[in-house]
Amino acid sequence: MDKLDRPLKNSRYRTPVRRRSAGEVVRHLGRWALGAALLGAGTGHLTTMREEFQAQVPTWVPLDPDFVVVASGVVELGLGAALILAPARYRPAVGGVTAAFFVAIFPGNISQYVTGSDAFGLDSDRARLVRLFFQPVLVAWALWSTGAWRAWRNRNNR
Repeated sequence: MDKLDRPLKNSRYRTPVRRRSAGEVVRHLGRWALGAALLGAGTGHLTTMREEFQAQVPTWVPLDPDFVVVASGVVELGLGAALILAPARYRPAVGGVTAAFFVAIFPGNISQYVTGSDAFGLDSDRARLVRLFFQPVLVAWALWSTGAWRAWRNRNNR
């Protein structure tokens, strides 16, 4: 057993306490930050940024753009809450679902770039293009911060 995995005795309460490595703390904070960002974005989908988000709905989607924005906002609220509140054993699954969500909404970012739609201060082709490169960062962030990458690697190494 590694030093960091060994339970420590908390003298006041006599309960086992596990010391976390710096990497675990950073990953934990990253998960919380991503959860908070999704909660903020989901709230924006349902309130003040609703029209801005409609600019990202591709014209080929056969649904009402407002419905897509509201539905994706509800999903973002659920994912944000799950990232923050899910017990440790469910976090890799939450990370996988969150990453899949980011992949699923990527066509909206591409559509915004292709159609030249202005939203969120992205009022130039360059700004919209740079944003496209941020989506894979969100996918990686979801997988890393929840331990989904590690769980997938460990499963494949058995």
